[in-house]
Amino acid sequence: MLKLFSSKESARERAGWLIVGLGNPGPKYEMTRHNTGFMMIDALAERFSCPVRRIKFKGLYGRCKIAGEDAVLLKPSTFMNLSGQSVTDAMQFFHIPPERVLLIFDDISLDVGRMRIRLKGSDGGHNGVKNILYLSGSDRFPRIKVGIGHKPEGWDLANWVLSRFSQEELRLLDGVAENLCSAVELIVSGQPDKAMNRFNS
Repeated sequence: MLKLFSSKESARERAGWLIVGLGNPGPKYEMTRHNTGFMMIDALAERFSCPVRRIKFKGLYGRCKIAGEDAVLLKPSTFMNLSGQSVTDAMQFFHIPPERVLLIFDDISLDVGRMRIRLKGSDGGHNGVKNILYLSGSDRFPRIKVGIGHKPEGWDLANWVLSRFSQEELRLLDGVAENLCSAVELIVSGQPDKAMNRFNS
């Protein structure tokens, strides 16, 4: 189990929230369904003027203010199945507990254009989330699941999540990104119930 905090006070930096988008690094995976988390982090970076370019924690990150809180945006570069290595490194460095680590990732049970907010729970079969829960020893991560569409009949699951969105689907995701940015503001400001009531679909 991850030991999040040392008993001795450290001089390391602190932040109020860690917001993580899950995906795979490299041009091969850009704009694929499994990289929806990265796409949503890009939308947050634009909304809150927060370039995600600094290299650390086995990923890329940036710092900004969201709803008055110090926040870190993170895109792990470990590949999806090892996302927990990046996330737990950042959690330890910034002294952030699971309850303030917001995970954003793709969900094949939701249609494109939909999203769902949860405050904790199982990995739901998502390998990136599974690794984060395993390495942290906690399931108390708030999360926003973004729909990428159900796997069509005859498709292999791996091929489906690594396929690219159509232009129409990308237009739907633009709307999701706008709602997601507003939902993140509500969650960070301590209003997760309001975010769920407004944006869960």
